[in-house]
Amino acid sequence: MPKKIYTTKSWFDNDTVAAWTFLTPALSLLGVFIIWPIAYLFYLSFTAGSFTLKGTYWIGLKNYWRLLLNPDFWQVLGNTFYFTVATIIPSLVISLGLAVLLNRSIPLRGILRSAYFLPSIISLVAAGLGFRWLFQTSGPVNGLLDFLGIPAIPWLGDTFWAMPVIILMSIWKQLGFNMVVFLAGLQAIPPSRYEAADLDGANAWQQFWYITLPGLRPTVIFAVITTAIFTLRSFEQVFVMTGGGPLNSTNLLVYYIYQEAFGQFDFGYAAAAATVLLAVTLVLVYFQLQTWKEE
Repeated sequence: MPKKIYTTKSWFDNDTVAAWTFLTPALSLLGVFIIWPIAYLFYLSFTAGSFTLKGTYWIGLKNYWRLLLNPDFWQVLGNTFYFTVATIIPSLVISLGLAVLLNRSIPLRGILRSAYFLPSIISLVAAGLGFRWLFQTSGPVNGLLDFLGIPAIPWLGDTFWAMPVIILMSIWKQLGFNMVVFLAGLQAIPPSRYEAADLDGANAWQQFWYITLPGLRPTVIFAVITTAIFTLRSFEQVFVMTGGGPLNSTNLLVYYIYQEAFGQFDFGYAAAAATVLLAVTLVLVYFQLQTWKEE
């Protein structure tokens, strides 16, 4: 019986050289624009000072300790959690309902799909300005309330109502993207499953619960993760509509980092807060990758 000959692959054979030749430009860009900034951000979170002649100096974990002891940071975290949860749930439920409806043969289906997707391609700044105009004290929304005999509400100047307005705008902005994702997931479910369910006498709700939702499990997880990342990095809405007010009630984590870095020039403290945001995002991405591996 002939012996098997095991050879080690050389780092200098033609295939390896060709692979590194094609990968080097992409890896260089990845290192310069992603890996290096993340590494420098992590380093900066352990320093204090500014980008002047004095420069920065090492202070260890003091910035993270300041985060733990700062009530404003915890309020911002609470705002971000509230904003994220209140945006994710309606944007998923409504977009899933729209996807199920528009997956059927109904009149004007193509026009409706385009109309619902249109907000996704509108600039967040433009959308924020539009909603700020709608909900200003003398805006159309209060004009409608006045017509109905309801007293005007200072939407963006009230600590209770300001956040729901930002959440409403974010849901409106995210609906179209999630709807397209769900439509793609629905079209990947084999029609034979629904035909078999019809033969077994299953009604529409039973088909949705036992066929559609299980078939959409990877799609739902993907939509949850992408929507969570969209909400966690929200900045334009707050910057354009409320500036974090009133009384810090709409201040989100990214806007808080911006204020500390470019308002207070406390770059080390801002880097520590940004590192916390990065850690949360990496956990979400890891969860998504693990789910795809299982599928």
